[in-house]
Amino acid sequence: MIELGSRERNQPPPPHIVWESLANPWRPGGRRWLDLRPDEVEPRILQAVKPELVVWSSLWPERPDDEIRFDIRPAENGCALCWTLLTPGEAPEQAVIGHLRYRLNFLINAQLRFSFGQ
Repeated sequence: MIELGSRERNQPPPPHIVWESLANPWRPGGRRWLDLRPDEVEPRILQAVKPELVVWSSLWPERPDDEIRFDIRPAENGCALCWTLLTPGEAPEQAVIGHLRYRLNFLINAQLRFSFGQ
């Protein structure tokens, strides 16, 4: 797998809460934070190890083999959440990589974080 991008930021809740939000973003009574665009699809959970790891399938139909890995670890005042975008094939053009990284960063470090009131 080739890493196309990665970013780690702290999230306010403990690891098990962030894990639940990533492992089941549409659960009844859960926070609504994963707002997909028309060119995106709901991710499938490829792997999950509570409370430290969630791996999603791609959000983008034109890049079906990509994966998004979330590593979660305890940190002061919550947890550290690192997303990593991976592809088994060749890396796309830099403009495409920039768009994918921006979108993941927005979903995780804005939408998810804001759902926790931060």
